[in-house]
Amino acid sequence: MRLYNTLTRKYEELNINNDTVKIYLCGVTVYDDSHIGHARTIIIFDTLHRYLKSLGFNVQFIQNFTDIDDKIINRSKKLEISPMALAEKYIQKYFVDFSRLNILSEIIYPKATDNIQNMIKLISNLLENEYAYITLNGVYFHVKNFREYGKLSKKTYESLEAGARVEIDPTKQDPLDFALWKFHRDEPVWDSPWGKGRPGWHIECSAMALKFLGNTIDIHGGGNDLIFPHHENEIAQSEAVTKEQFAKIWMHSGMVNINSAKMSKSLGNIISVDNAIQKWGANTIRVLCLSTQYSKPLDYSYSNLSEALAKWRLVENCYYELKFPLNISDYQNESTTKNEFYEILAKIKKYLDDDLNTPMALSVFMKFVSELNDKAAKEKITNEFSRMVMPIFEEIMNIFGLKVIEPSIEEVTKITEMINQRNKLRSEKNFMEADNLRLRLKNELNVELIDYKNNRTVWKKTEK
Repeated sequence: MRLYNTLTRKYEELNINNDTVKIYLCGVTVYDDSHIGHARTIIIFDTLHRYLKSLGFNVQFIQNFTDIDDKIINRSKKLEISPMALAEKYIQKYFVDFSRLNILSEIIYPKATDNIQNMIKLISNLLENEYAYITLNGVYFHVKNFREYGKLSKKTYESLEAGARVEIDPTKQDPLDFALWKFHRDEPVWDSPWGKGRPGWHIECSAMALKFLGNTIDIHGGGNDLIFPHHENEIAQSEAVTKEQFAKIWMHSGMVNINSAKMSKSLGNIISVDNAIQKWGANTIRVLCLSTQYSKPLDYSYSNLSEALAKWRLVENCYYELKFPLNISDYQNESTTKNEFYEILAKIKKYLDDDLNTPMALSVFMKFVSELNDKAAKEKITNEFSRMVMPIFEEIMNIFGLKVIEPSIEEVTKITEMINQRNKLRSEKNFMEADNLRLRLKNELNVELIDYKNNRTVWKKTEK
């Protein structure tokens, strides 16, 4: 597998030691609902996680929560609750939202506030090695002392000094120096050898990545808005301590636009994950995110979402056709072999090996789905055919993180009873009442019916 490395600006092979892939993904600052931009990045890395697992790798996946930050503190003051309570509220909301998006649960989610001592230890090491200094306002990293600063963003010191957004503090030795620890009196604060205060944003991720994954990470990821200054600063402070490469591959996802406009609070066009799922469904959101190469901008628009929904409806239909095949085992007239289906899976994996090319991989899957739906329309999906295809179909679904809504046992019983009742009404030529039952199934249970000859009816439970 090869991935585009932001650090080298090249496609590079993912070289793994001991069959374990170590991934660190910069998570969210928990002061508000997660939005579709967060969802896009997390869905991409969830797909990478799933694919690596499907190849047999053990994946150590770390995604942090920034649960102490000026935004959290300012918001908590307005709401008159504690910063910790506000952060915890949105952490729990995060888990609800991203569970609905079918994100793998095999992730470690460290919180910044649980790792303050690791940050203090890291800052102490930087001070001892003269990569940091103390001012009246806090502890700062001395950028000039790290000679490779700018290697990720490809910015020179001069260009950074002239154009970068930097914290204004007259006590700093250099405008580019960034805060490792900020002195504060108002809660929440922590004790440190230099005085009470709070950690800087950048030191949080370095401390947690080094603690959970060691000195060198295989893949470090996030949105491309984090390249500078966040990821640049992570490299500087981490490598200044360890003297080792912090991350082998830096992988960045593109931004999400809303109807071709930049998503921003000033424009009032922020789309929360909850809102997106309620309106379009979790699988449609995943299909949308996988339909554009991860490093490119993604347009969250009605037309793109409608197209993604149409694709998902085809996948849903295909799944249920395979689940309810013709109750015969005759396969002797079919020329297709299981190897041909494995070739489709191999083609999908080939595209995913090429910088996680989900658009092309998804297009191969959709062609497969279309062919299966055509076969279903001709009533050629037999028991034997379904047994042969379903495991491959489900493996592809699992890699993409797509999940058909499964009805409960009680719902299946009710659906079966209503379909049997409808079939009886149809046999009695009471088509009006039969149509009413069809509508009830759709409105009450989100179940759609497909009628075939010989009174065979296939049902599917659709995602809202």
